[in-house]
Amino acid sequence: MRGIILAAGKGSRLNGTAGESPKCLVKVGGVSLVERQINVLRGAGVEDITIVVGCQADRVRKVCGQSVTYIENARYAQTNSLYSLWMARPLLYEGFVVLNCDVLFQPVLLDDLLSSRHENALLLEYREWASAPYGDEEMKVTVQGGRVTEMSKDMAPADADGENLGIVKFGVTGGAALVEIMDRLVAAGGTRDWAPKAFAAFAQTHELFAVGTRGLPWIEIDFPEDYDRAVRDVLP
Repeated sequence: MRGIILAAGKGSRLNGTAGESPKCLVKVGGVSLVERQINVLRGAGVEDITIVVGCQADRVRKVCGQSVTYIENARYAQTNSLYSLWMARPLLYEGFVVLNCDVLFQPVLLDDLLSSRHENALLLEYREWASAPYGDEEMKVTVQGGRVTEMSKDMAPADADGENLGIVKFGVTGGAALVEIMDRLVAAGGTRDWAPKAFAAFAQTHELFAVGTRGLPWIEIDFPEDYDRAVRDVLP
């Protein structure tokens, strides 16, 4: 199992919270988000780690060191997470888990996902555990019989069964199928799409299961108030 961390973005919506650093180098509890994810992956037994860098790529390389592999998305300012993951496509054929760099979460959740009997699965916070009503920012998901049926930020909040954490695993067969889907989306001009657009398309033709968070705390850090909650509530 390979770990892929998507860490190309600048994080402009943090409005200075990151200072001059790219989003992945924002520190929570004195440790950057990307270093935390590297440590969590290694704690789960994933040693083969690739980081897709972009904004201040050399600075991220310096912080993370030579024990990981790097792929550089030089077009990070004009593209989005789907394109970053697509750039790593040669590495996706042997099975992988992908993480958005801006997610702070309990390490046991990654253990839950990787130990799941399902080849292809994502971490999902079911609605009952949500800390606030859904809005436009949440990557909302519908689930039927444990399987993901739809995933979109544009979904009506009332229709959603939960929220995607941005942490997804694919097996060998699933990885190959996802690459084909991303090839089509990128060829059609979807370079600014979120990676979950490919995951949603995958779920239409392949089994993609949901692994619940069990109410354990996590947060995606997009805005200053997210960072404040991460430090105040989630990290402790």
